[in-house]
Amino acid sequence: MTLDLAVRLTEIMLGFAFLQQSLEFLRARGVEQKLAFLRVALAVLLIAGVFPLLIAGTLLLTSVLLIWRFRGPYNGGSDAMSVLVLLCIGLSHLAPSTLWQEIAVGYAVLQLILSYFQAGWVKLVNPEWRSGKALREVFGWSAYPVAHSLRHLSERKTLLWFASWCVIVAELLFPLALFYQSALIAALICAGCFHLANAVLFGLNRFVLAWISAYPLALWFQERLVTLL
Repeated sequence: MTLDLAVRLTEIMLGFAFLQQSLEFLRARGVEQKLAFLRVALAVLLIAGVFPLLIAGTLLLTSVLLIWRFRGPYNGGSDAMSVLVLLCIGLSHLAPSTLWQEIAVGYAVLQLILSYFQAGWVKLVNPEWRSGKALREVFGWSAYPVAHSLRHLSERKTLLWFASWCVIVAELLFPLALFYQSALIAALICAGCFHLANAVLFGLNRFVLAWISAYPLALWFQERLVTLL
């Protein structure tokens, strides 16, 4: 995959991510609603590939305004990730040479990798995750909108212990997938399914597009890494 194609695919998926985020604010009032309409238009233009540098810069500005308005990312990690990828994409368009383009895009990929590894490490050092208790509490009585029909899973201790360790191991080993294209594709598919499951089961729908928008960049990075090795 070429760098230009990876950036274009990321812009398209990132545009849908910002479109999703912006639609949630259309029923707001005042400044938030005005910004929402503007961001919807900008997201559509980003998807279409119209003036990508200008559109990315304007979207970034509106994101900063929302961060200032809510004293931090409105939706935590998903908003932070989408802004990070947007910034790196914008910098790649501003880069004076291919090397600096690759550095900008590579930084986004590095953050993607670290996000998974760090999540796995945090779970590994947490005894409640190692024992499966964390997942039992999520399914049993957490505030997440888990379907009532799935509440009984909180009683399946062995199953949730196994699921907990599958998530931990997969996240910790994610960086190793960069050395083989087939392994990376499999890892990205698994990670994408993981985000989708979280969206369906727990309502964490913003994380899906925010994270998978960086996947084309990861595929390009893997090919570039192999050529360097």
